[in-house]
Amino acid sequence: MEMYIGIDVGSISTDIVLMHPNKSIYKKLYIRTNGDPVNSVTSGINTIFSGERDIEILGAGTTGSGRGIAAAVTGADVVKNEITAHGVAAVEAMPDVRTVLEIGGQDSKIIFIEDGIITDFNMNTVCAAGTGSFLDRQAGRLGMEVQNIGEEAKKSTSPCSIAGRCAVFAESDMIHKQQEGAKTEDILAGLCDSLVRNFINNLCSGKNIEPPVIFQGGVAANSGIVRAFKRELETDIIIPPYYNVMGAWGAAILAKENREKTGKESLFKGKGKTSGDWNSQSEICSGCENRCALTAIYLDGNKIGSIGSRCGNC
Repeated sequence: MEMYIGIDVGSISTDIVLMHPNKSIYKKLYIRTNGDPVNSVTSGINTIFSGERDIEILGAGTTGSGRGIAAAVTGADVVKNEITAHGVAAVEAMPDVRTVLEIGGQDSKIIFIEDGIITDFNMNTVCAAGTGSFLDRQAGRLGMEVQNIGEEAKKSTSPCSIAGRCAVFAESDMIHKQQEGAKTEDILAGLCDSLVRNFINNLCSGKNIEPPVIFQGGVAANSGIVRAFKRELETDIIIPPYYNVMGAWGAAILAKENREKTGKESLFKGKGKTSGDWNSQSEICSGCENRCALTAIYLDGNKIGSIGSRCGNC
């Protein structure tokens, strides 16, 4: 079978898809990056090819904060930023889409599209409030699985007022409400509402939100967040079939476009261990006052990339 492969490497997760030439997804995989993008990519590729025979990769694309690392590991043909990858996938899922909401593990973004072309975008990479990792942490603190937050919040009849401007204040508010004896479902409903307000205040201020609106990223599985977006934006929120691997799907689509444009055979290395001397080390970026904590990746002593940037300047 002829396939394209797309790889989206973030600080929290690594997503991989195998895509048919007709752009439908044949197979998808979500694994934790765990601070080791080289291992997550190599093990992920071995896993997604497990049990498969006679697959010919026509093109490979990478995206996400670790896209450069993934490209060096795999021999990818296309390396694109996540705005482009998510926008391309959104248009493929719904050709007339106008607005894309995306909440990932460590950042959130909004993309504006007109006639299938990205015209504008906004990203929030500094504040953790509203990200998947923040929701994951709060679910763990409340002794529940993050995927159950939405259904639990649905039971609420009197949502708590939770500060959503800052992750620290939001968590402090939640603890205070627990100490006051508030019901878990009311706390969670208040959390969903506040995180959506935070997203809208940070990313949508002064912007015209035009439908159709697509919501993608792992957090799109949270029905409480979806419900809050519908209420705040006063429009339907569409969850695409591949909502949790849209970046990887977009990377695969871009790889297909590159193959058709250039006609060049793919440089994809395939399964197995990567060659060369790979190692990683923790670094603090001094590029700006955010001082992001990074995991830098080196190949044969040369730095090829890093993950963990919170501000986009690293």
